Amino acid sequence: MRLMGLFQYHSDVPLFRGARVIVRTSRGQEVATVIREADEESIARLPYRHEEGSVLRIMTPDDETECRRIHMAEKDEFFRARAIIEKTDLGMNLVRVEHIYGGERLVVYYVADGRVDFRELVRVLAAEFQTRIQMYQIGVRDESRLMADVGECGREVCCNTFLPSMLSVNMKMAKIQKATLDPTKISGRCGRLKCCLTYEYESYKELVAILPPIGSAITTPDGPGVVIGQELLAKRLQVELNDHTRKYFTMAEIEAATAEPLPKGDPDVQTDDADDLDYPGSRLPTETPSEAVSTSPVRRGERRRGPKGRPPRGERSSEKRPERHRRQPESGGPEHAQPHHGGRPVGPRKGGPRPFDKSPPPRQGTGPKPPRQTPPSSDSPRRFRPENRNRGFHHKKRESE
Repeated sequence: MRLMGLFQYHSDVPLFRGARVIVRTSRGQEVATVIREADEESIARLPYRHEEGSVLRIMTPDDETECRRIHMAEKDEFFRARAIIEKTDLGMNLVRVEHIYGGERLVVYYVADGRVDFRELVRVLAAEFQTRIQMYQIGVRDESRLMADVGECGREVCCNTFLPSMLSVNMKMAKIQKATLDPTKISGRCGRLKCCLTYEYESYKELVAILPPIGSAITTPDGPGVVIGQELLAKRLQVELNDHTRKYFTMAEIEAATAEPLPKGDPDVQTDDADDLDYPGSRLPTETPSEAVSTSPVRRGERRRGPKGRPPRGERSSEKRPERHRRQPESGGPEHAQPHHGGRPVGPRKGGPRPFDKSPPPRQGTGPKPPRQTPPSSDSPRRFRPENRNRGFHHKKRESE
């Protein structure tokens, strides 16, 4: 697993970088490689959980022979352990078996979807190999760290050569570097995002913070324009001028053409439009202008305005209504009240006068209220009779009934 640690060395024999030594760790005697002399800088770079112990001796030819014998025995132990695990049917995938140099224990690395009850398996393995068994569950990235050899770049995988710990990689690092978002091209041997996306991420963040963001208005040697593209490493901007022509300008040319400070970009917010189409929801909400009027929140499924795009009824104004909705006065008569929305103006109709009017003209004066107008009981249609006033037209009955 390429564990790193801080080990005390008390001998007078000097050690050099790359020397192989036998050290005492929490797991027993193990073979280790010297990296450098410990100082404040190197100690600060150690992982939070690191090994501590002491250097016992420099490896001798006998130690080298014993180490090769143990590595050859690990292959046989791996197949024996896998056969036992397949019989137990625990749903775990065996990755590797590591035999500690001193023989104190056997470390079994496996991959599983969840927690596995391996208590019975440990007893069987301990009886088979006559040593202490340590089960170690790892993830897919650690599996590649143990098994992978060469990456897509043609070099040995970083996690198995020089990386002290697994780095945290996210999609924002690929977006800011304008890398392809095809998962098959930005994924490593483990199936996750490549660790090398983090190597230049800080440099890209510094460049994004210097260049004006996309959509900002700037002044160029050819006049004002809007930034529509960026070339971070070349420090160039693609600008659309007022005459709709597009040109490239360097930062030096833009700084020489303008006297005002340029807007700065935010690497944590800026994204690419093409990336947002591939990953819906990745665009962050834009800031609301200060002159915009705030509105009350509306729950999902509700409409902010009234029917057909009109404002709610309480916010309507009669002065803003179109002329076609106004009540026009009849010939020679006073203007009647505005009928209900969707109603028909009161007055002569095409088929003759109505038997009675539902919307009588407003009363004049302050006298007593006139009696309610009711249709005659004999010569009016059935749907206009008082007893059928609140019934729909589909409730008509034949006269014989």
